[in-house]
Amino acid sequence: MKVLKKIFFIGLIFFGISVLFIFWSNFKINAESEDYVTSELSKLPNEKTGLLLGTSKTLSNGAPNAYFFNRIFAAANLYKSGKVQNIIVSGDNSKKDYNEPEEMKNELVKAGVPADKIFEDFAGFRTLDSVIRAKEVFGQNSYIIISQRFHNERAVYLARKHGIEAFGYNAEDVNKYAGLKTNAREKLARAKVFWDFMFGVEPKFGGDKVLIP
Repeated sequence: MKVLKKIFFIGLIFFGISVLFIFWSNFKINAESEDYVTSELSKLPNEKTGLLLGTSKTLSNGAPNAYFFNRIFAAANLYKSGKVQNIIVSGDNSKKDYNEPEEMKNELVKAGVPADKIFEDFAGFRTLDSVIRAKEVFGQNSYIIISQRFHNERAVYLARKHGIEAFGYNAEDVNKYAGLKTNAREKLARAKVFWDFMFGVEPKFGGDKVLIP
């Protein structure tokens, strides 16, 4: 019985520390990124390139993914405003029949962005991969990230910690009930940011340099 109590007590301490770490991670990322993310075009600098972060075009039930289409609308709006001249579409292409960058490019072209101004990054498996590869592979030391605010905050934080002058343009979010699972997952993803820092995690793939004129 004493052993069980000891195990329970240790588990309780570990749980408490984990919860505190998650809260601290979220607070720190919010605090350090808030000056660089916005929903207003007028508050953004002019940059050569935008970085559109990928997500699936459809939900598991086959319905359109509002996160995806809201990001497409925001990216097209950013380009048409003249704030960026090019857009990197970065996402997952790990399966033969799943290609986020291609889907994003196709939708951006439909939205009026010229195809020759869109550059595909097929190895943006994680936000970390996308923000670092935009610098290391595509040669961009500063850029505007396009995603929902909760995602932009983490992406901008990551980019700036890697010496990139990044800003975030916030796409419209989905309603809080539809996005409940995504927002809960984001809390854990922010804690993982610091885990990756501690262990020096780098992008999964490098690649040949891509010139953006």
